[in-house]
Amino acid sequence: MGLDIVHTLPKRGLLIGGEWRQARSGRDFLTLNPATGSPIASIPEAGVEDVDAAVASARRAIDEGAWGRMTGADRARVLRRLADLVERHRERFVELEAIDAGKPLAASRRQDVPAAIDCLAYYSGWADKIHGEVVPARADALTYVTRKPVGVVAAITPWNFPLMNAVWKIAPALAAGCAVVLKPAELTPLSSLLLGELAIEAGLPAGALNILPGFGTVAGQALIEHPGVDKISFTGSPAVGKHIMGVAARDCKHVTLELGGKSPNIVFADADLQAAANASSSGVFFNAGQVCSSGTRIFVQRAVYERFLELFADRASRLKLGDPFDPETTMGPVISEKQRDRVMSYVETGKREGAALIAGGEALDRPGYFIAPTIFADADNLMTIAREEIFGPVATVIPFDEPDAAIRDANDSPFSLAAAVWTRDVTRAHVMADRLRAGTVWINTYGPTDTRLPWGGMGGESGVGRDLGRAALDNYTEQKTVWLQLRA
Repeated sequence: MGLDIVHTLPKRGLLIGGEWRQARSGRDFLTLNPATGSPIASIPEAGVEDVDAAVASARRAIDEGAWGRMTGADRARVLRRLADLVERHRERFVELEAIDAGKPLAASRRQDVPAAIDCLAYYSGWADKIHGEVVPARADALTYVTRKPVGVVAAITPWNFPLMNAVWKIAPALAAGCAVVLKPAELTPLSSLLLGELAIEAGLPAGALNILPGFGTVAGQALIEHPGVDKISFTGSPAVGKHIMGVAARDCKHVTLELGGKSPNIVFADADLQAAANASSSGVFFNAGQVCSSGTRIFVQRAVYERFLELFADRASRLKLGDPFDPETTMGPVISEKQRDRVMSYVETGKREGAALIAGGEALDRPGYFIAPTIFADADNLMTIAREEIFGPVATVIPFDEPDAAIRDANDSPFSLAAAVWTRDVTRAHVMADRLRAGTVWINTYGPTDTRLPWGGMGGESGVGRDLGRAALDNYTEQKTVWLQLRA
């Protein structure tokens, strides 16, 4: 692969209280390269005792340590230094995401790593601007509201965007003055461990950020059950999100959940079809379809349906699958053998239910977990492949006649994360955006996000709360009302 693995790998341990430790149990686990199926590194496996130690460390950082005494300006400087260090080490992060998550180098250089740097820089700017307000409730009292950090945050992140999703949670939490215990996905822990190295170098006080690689059923479960955790921020599957919400209810913990998607992408006859086909391809096949907001339900107005299919299939055929370290590669593997088999089971279901397979539909006969870009046509919104999140490179294209039909079917889903509309009619674009049940609606594009814009679903299987933007700071702060009586 042309990569010096030993050179690029981060420290392999548990980051607790500013120190790298081995797991109390002495157990390790292997992380695998999804492009080959071969081992990359042995990683200490966090257990219940390690979770106890990390939560205690986070609590001390807030209540007794330097972190709890830092001003917002101090926190801003630490976050800015961390952003600069990630920038300095950006190529190491790119390589780690390639080997650990199967991401093509170009994709991480363009998307994941710049987004993480931008996120850290953005929230460094917020750290000294989390203001309260004076509320003139009574003439005989001074009444004001302040914002305080919510406390110890359990951040549990997925394997599809390991670095980016970790930073989406860590940056606003630290800006607000919280302490974080991060549990990265066991399939992709490496970039989070490097982030921990750089956080120490940036001067983040001991305990403000703790990192526990391990399994969800052990370390994750212990973390969400821990009485010392005040807030849980989770990105992942709806099933796990619902479980977390149930556990959190026992102690009334704060919860933010960014879960699944089955996003509708609506193409009208007056759209720029080539642009729509190009962006729709990226919207489904980027990151091998392992994106919560993938535009996997493509609704195309019947007058241009066949032409769109031609353009879309042609665009998909131009994708180059292969080694993530090959500069020519535009699509890598899915994350694991289990995920490959799951996606292929949906392909078989689509065939069985009568959708027309017009592209792909097979796993590649080569090392690693590669699936050809797959397109089903002549489907309807009631088919399994149109109802359930596949989380792989599988598109379902559905014809429609009238705008009301497109809206009805687009909103007929338990998911509500994102949607897109393609049209040259400005009025139609705004009307559709208003009527679509989605936390983000793209018009004549698909997929861009920005740190400054809130990100999340409108309930259901897509979760609750928002990451990013000013809104994310609300996840990590509590309002406190102060009433000073001026005279009797």
